[in-house]
Formats: sequence, structure tokens, C-alpha cells
Amino acid sequence: MATMRFEKRMSDQDALMWAIEKDPLLRSTITSVSLMSHAPDRDRFTATIDRATREIPRLRQRVMSAPFNLAPPQFAIDPNFDLNYHLRWMKAPGDGSLRAVLDYAAPFAMSGFDRARPLWEFVILEDMDDGRAALVQKIHHSLTDGVGAMKLSMAFLDTEPNPPARGPLPEPPGVERPSFSEMLQDATGHNVRRALGTLSRMPATIIDMARAPIATGRGLIGLALSTARMMRPVSQPLSPIMDGRSLSVRFDVINASLPALKNASKLAGGRLNDAFVAGVAGGLRRYHDKHGAEVDELRMTMPINIRPGGDEVVAGNQFVPARFSFPISIADPVDRMRALNELVAVQRAEPALGIVEPIAGVLNRLPTGITTNIFGSMLKAIDVVTSNVPGAPMPIYIGGARLIANYGFGPLSGAASNITLLSYCDDIHIAVSTDPAAVPDPDLYAECLREGLDEIQSLAP
Repeated sequence: MATMRFEKRMSDQDALMWAIEKDPLLRSTITSVSLMSHAPDRDRFTATIDRATREIPRLRQRVMSAPFNLAPPQFAIDPNFDLNYHLRWMKAPGDGSLRAVLDYAAPFAMSGFDRARPLWEFVILEDMDDGRAALVQKIHHSLTDGVGAMKLSMAFLDTEPNPPARGPLPEPPGVERPSFSEMLQDATGHNVRRALGTLSRMPATIIDMARAPIATGRGLIGLALSTARMMRPVSQPLSPIMDGRSLSVRFDVINASLPALKNASKLAGGRLNDAFVAGVAGGLRRYHDKHGAEVDELRMTMPINIRPGGDEVVAGNQFVPARFSFPISIADPVDRMRALNELVAVQRAEPALGIVEPIAGVLNRLPTGITTNIFGSMLKAIDVVTSNVPGAPMPIYIGGARLIANYGFGPLSGAASNITLLSYCDDIHIAVSTDPAAVPDPDLYAECLREGLDEIQSLAP
């Protein structure tokens, strides 16, 4: 398994997610609801999480802003770290049903983090109505993306119900109390190193321009146009009915078959993601038809993973939020999958994907209010966010309890809905987040999405 490396300082991309929460509509909390066969052993799971916080310093670190915002914030060990704050146990709310658990998880996700503490919280909900239990987790998006969160979670998950002992408990990481002058010096050094890195790349660029000025010029023009497409503001959602926005969220879940969606995607020469998004598009068409709204296209944000391969994974966010219009009016599901496959291929080929961090660096130098307004103009008119996160291909256990289902709820960040696919063994668990101001009838919305996904699954041989 690849190792994960944790940097001392946020990347510029992570820092943007941290800064734009000046507008609460742009909060970027990742929340998951994991259903288990029964409640995990309390002492055992607590010890597992304690060990994870000792082996992964990020789980004990708080965010510290650089003096005068000269550089992205850095991480330092929280001198007041309290595991009992971050890991809590309680009886399942209401009637103990899955619906009651989801209704508990939604306001839990909406509440802001205590910025003086590490940015994660776990709650175990015991005694559900069918004897099961749920683990509700939330983590700030500035720490990691969905793919990174799955890798990070393996520190407290097991692949067997009674794994062997892991040896002596490591000592907790030492407390860090950097002084103002030390932080100022470190931030200044960070900017110097970044400037030197930029300067070191300039000779190669100049040589390329000298050798092939026309080709290099075209490449620079293409890069500029790609960046403009990535950053362009949009004023109104394309959906005439999903146009309201609020600070609230509703959670729903849908289950599907991983083999069925994979086999269906092959009919269009595509991949799992093509089948998933085509099913979502079909569901959105049904939902708009139910409301008598004729719509040909909607606007989507889709995170594109840009993590490099290799044996080492850098913690933090390694994705680009591609924004594009996609068709929902294509009736034939195979044609719909083909069209979406071509659209996503175009997004993956955008030249600006390679300069996301430099763009983020420029935006971080602007006043926070201006940066927040820029991102608000990019995100608040999005109709739907779709995300596809690969999960564990083998059974997983949490404190001796078997994981039954795992739903990862992505943040709305100004969109009307977020629909996130998370695979587990041969199952697909789809988390549906909706803004009640945009989707006042969430049961109908979820049912339409189920029908759209069922249409794709029915194609599988």
C-alpha cells in the first residue's frame, strides 16, 4: 500500500478551501455515514483511534495562520488535544432508523469546526432499530479529498474481525509552540523557496520559446484560454427549478451494483464513471419532467483526480473541480454514456489542469473577500456535483464490527445537489446531498435518481 506523506504547510489549493469559508455557503466539509453489523467494541476502537492519532500527526494538529497571511497556514500539534472531543459515543437518535441517522448527520455536517482544534470529529451511534450501529465522520476538505480520506481511514480500519495486536502504543507527537518570529521566518522562507523554484524553471521555458516559438506561443495561448474556462464566472443555474440556495442540507442514500454498472458502461466503450453520471443525468431528466420543466442541459462540477502514481501519496487535495454543461435530454442510455464519456475526456485534457497550484497561489495572495467572491461566482450556479471515489474491494471491520455500507456525502459548496459514489466490494453506495431551497421534494428527487441508475443497470448482461 502506498505511504502517505504529510507536509508541514497547507498547499495553496488546501488554503483556498480554508479561506473561502468566510462565506458559509462555501463550506467544504466531507461527511460519511458508515453502517456496521453491530456497535464496535468501545475500548478496542478507542485504542485504535488513539494509536492512529499517534502514528498520523495530522490527526492531532490544528491550523495556524501565517503572520500577515504571507504564506498558506501551517499545521502544529494541538497542546490541548482531547480524544474524547473528537470521538464520541451516543444512542442512535429518534426511532433508530437509517432515516433518523441521516437526519442526525445532516446538521452535524452543517455545523462549523472549532478552528482551535484538529479538523475532524467521529460519532458512534449505537442501538439502531435493527441492531446495527453507525459511524458518522466529518473532516474538513482542506485536510484531504475523498481519495485521500479513503487512504487515511485505513489507519483505523481492519480487513479481519480479530486482527493481531499491533505492538506497543507509540508515544504521542511532541507539542509544538512556534513563536511569532519563528512563524514569520518560516513563512518568508516558504515564499523565497517558491520564487526560486519558479525562477529555476524559466530557462527551460525560454529555451523552448527560442527553439519553437510558434508552437510554444500556441501552447501558452491554449493554456491561457483553458485557465479562463476554468475560472469563468456563471450567474444563474441552468435548472429553472433547482435555483434556490440556503445553508441547510438533506441526506439520502441509494444502493447499486458495481458489476452491473461496470458491465453497462462497456456497452458504450466507457468506464464506471460514465455509467454513473449517465444514470444521474437520466434521473435529473425525470425529476425535471415531473415538474414540467423542459431542460436540455445542466451544469456540473466533477472533481478530476490529478494524484501522481507511485509508492508515496501526498496528503491534501489533489483534484481539479472541472465545470461543464452536460446533456440530460438524450433518451437512449447508451448514447448518453457515450456523450458523457466524450465530455469528460475533454475536461481531463484541459491544459490548465497542470497549473492548478500556481493559480491557487495567485488567488491566495488576494484579499480573502475578493477570493471568496471569485469562488462564489464559480460555484453557486452549479446544478449538481458528481464524484466517484473507489472504496475497499474487500470486507472491512471497525472495532470487530463488519462494515455493511459506506456513504460519503460531499459538500454542496453552493451547488443544488452533490451525488457521490463510493464502491465497497461488489456494492455501490451513493450519497445524495441536496439543498432544501433547491430541492424541496427530496424523496421524489432520490426516487428519480434511482430510476435513472436502474435504467443503466438494466442494460448489463
